[in-house]
Amino acid sequence: MMACSAPRFKFLYGLLIFSSAFLLFQVQPVLGKIIMPWFGGAAGVWIVCLLFFQVVLLLGYSYAHVMTRKFPAATQIRIHAALLIASLWLLPILPKDSWKPSTPDHPVFHLLVLLAVTVGPPYLLLSSTSPLLQAWYARTNPSGATYRFYAVSNTGSMLALVTYPVLVEPWVSTTHQARGWSWAYALVALLLGGVALSSSGRDPGDARTVRTPSPDWKAHALWMGLAACGSALLLAITHHITQNIASVPLLWVIPLALYLLTFMLCFEGRGWYRQDLFLRLLGVALGSLAYALAPSFTGLPISLSIPLFCGCLFVCCMFCHGELARLKPPPDHLTSFYLMCSLGGALGALFVAVVAPQLFSGDYELRIAVGSCAVLALLVLHRDPSSPFYGARWQPGWLLTIALAIAVIVSLGVTAHEEAEGVRVVVRNFYGVLRIVDEAAPNHGQMINVASRAPHEDPRFEKLMNGTIDHGLQFLSPGRRRQPTTYYGPDSGIGIILQQAGSATRLHVGLIGLGVGTLAVYGKGGDSYRFYEINPLVIRIANRDFSFLRDSAATIDIVAGDARLSLEHEQPQGFDVLVVDAFSGDAIPVHLLTREAFVLYFRHLRRGGVLAVHISNQYLNLAPVVTGAATWLSKEAVMVVNQRDEAREIYRATWVLVGDPEGFIGRSAIEKAGTILAPDTSLQWTDDYSSLLKVLTR
Repeated sequence: MMACSAPRFKFLYGLLIFSSAFLLFQVQPVLGKIIMPWFGGAAGVWIVCLLFFQVVLLLGYSYAHVMTRKFPAATQIRIHAALLIASLWLLPILPKDSWKPSTPDHPVFHLLVLLAVTVGPPYLLLSSTSPLLQAWYARTNPSGATYRFYAVSNTGSMLALVTYPVLVEPWVSTTHQARGWSWAYALVALLLGGVALSSSGRDPGDARTVRTPSPDWKAHALWMGLAACGSALLLAITHHITQNIASVPLLWVIPLALYLLTFMLCFEGRGWYRQDLFLRLLGVALGSLAYALAPSFTGLPISLSIPLFCGCLFVCCMFCHGELARLKPPPDHLTSFYLMCSLGGALGALFVAVVAPQLFSGDYELRIAVGSCAVLALLVLHRDPSSPFYGARWQPGWLLTIALAIAVIVSLGVTAHEEAEGVRVVVRNFYGVLRIVDEAAPNHGQMINVASRAPHEDPRFEKLMNGTIDHGLQFLSPGRRRQPTTYYGPDSGIGIILQQAGSATRLHVGLIGLGVGTLAVYGKGGDSYRFYEINPLVIRIANRDFSFLRDSAATIDIVAGDARLSLEHEQPQGFDVLVVDAFSGDAIPVHLLTREAFVLYFRHLRRGGVLAVHISNQYLNLAPVVTGAATWLSKEAVMVVNQRDEAREIYRATWVLVGDPEGFIGRSAIEKAGTILAPDTSLQWTDDYSSLLKVLTR
């Protein structure tokens, strides 16, 4: 059967390739969403997942390459069928709770091992299906449009990603997603094994094929470079978006779907990629990215930022993958071509996910990927015999093209320098890039010399930034350094409750998220403040570079690790107030807002205690989520919104305070300052279900 070229078998090849690719990319958001809460909901989890899948894709293509080069076709078929059937013993692909990390150390290694044990072999075998079937087909159909199967494969991959946030995530729990995927994999694996075994009597290698000369090392290097550039751009732009908006499947899959769409269009064979057009668009895209990364463009509304970055990603990947399609070798070198492409993809992912966080203190990988794309465009133009700049040296047009590429690279360097101005400390790890900047509050009175001001008038402060979001600031003057700032002013929801609750009794306060420790200013003698913080760098900075914790009269305790995992293992703490304020960029980790999380919070609150949830967000309306969980628990929810005070560097903040309807600490003051939210169960998140679509504000 494998050697037959009848249309019905060509259709079967296409169906198997499509199904394998669909499963290959549907499992990525499924597993990513399941394990994301175990690592604090950090955007880096998805980046490491992409790295894992790129590396296993490389291993799958390597397996296909070795199989087709070293073994007779009949042996290939038997080996592949046996491995497919054996892989069924690993189902279902549900990670065991024993894999939950006990400490926040070495999350990258832990994630890679977890994914390898959970889905490694099935993913490897699925990834090898497309090149193996294409290689078998090409042996009996050397003149056939073999590379169109690559477009079929990427169509299946893209549809898997596009349908996930729309048709799967909003309607199916993650447990059922994983089990459903496992059943689908078993069906495809058995079908593949059956097709292979039924074909073992006919050896496709018997067909006469003409071997063409192998492409030289320069061609291999260019294939790898183009694939690496596209992969690096995908991960870097995905990280940029998810770090500052939300690390959720909807925003994972959009860039990845566009990335796969470019493969589909470029290898489909109908001329979607036109070099002259996309080289012009590439210049616009690279220039747009260079300017969008400038500090003056931070804080763009979601309606502009996501289309801008995703549109530029699409154009850049159309160039990279369009050139790959133009430079592809004859079908008898198909597996080596796919091997170089997958190697490039893995190297690009490795650079963004592992090398850059270790090598750079700042977030520079996107700038490097953009600059590399400009250099690759010059290289392609110089090597392409059909290019007007083929072998050019001093042609005015060629020199102008080089100048434009240099301008983009210089602009990237200038914006990186501007971003570094005023930054005193830059550190980075798996959980993101942290910067400490020195600034001054606006002076609304007469300008006078800073040195001559009274301590309570000194406007200078230091601020901690995570991505584009403030994570706390402190005035430098000794007379002002104990003033609450940013989202924690005296009129904020949390400020009111801590002042009211602490006026008559000693407080035991739990705080999920440390920041710079601003809330410790409300602590009095006899109070105890217990912070939960997953990022070791945040703990170091709060203790070393800010003094809120040292200056507090309360007893301070810091628990390292994800707050939910820590609280799950602790005995009830009897908190008077429990604060949920765990930002990652501008995103609150989803697993901290589920019904199960709220049950856990109230297990640690004493009777009459208050749960304070910070929901200030540029892009997401989280009030219905908190209200839904409160209603489900028969609690009362009050939303408090305070106004901005620029002189004191107090921001407008939205807090939802949740407690028993029959009475809780500071209830009268809270209800007077805020708005009681009507009971509503229309939107509830659970550990098995959450969807971003219903809470996007614009």
